[in-house]
Amino acid sequence: MMLAISLVLAILPLLGVAWTLINGMITTVDGLFMNLILLMLSGVFALNVYWEARDSGLLRKKTTSVADKASAAKAAPAAAKTTTPAAKAT
Repeated sequence: MMLAISLVLAILPLLGVAWTLINGMITTVDGLFMNLILLMLSGVFALNVYWEARDSGLLRKKTTSVADKASAAKAAPAAAKTTTPAAKAT
């Protein structure tokens, strides 16, 4: 439910930006700051939509499990210890 509400609240300020552009209010300082505020509101709610979608599983998280980190840590020193036969001869 929060995802749908945030999506609506992210789109609604963009309609306000379109309205100020159509009416020519962008040429005033008040219109400029109103557009900046509306775009900031839209961005905040869009970020909330992204977080809600990611947490609900609609988007994949980029996570690395503890086991993957541990195996990568073990593999790095093992790779550093291996030497070539030419290095052993000298």
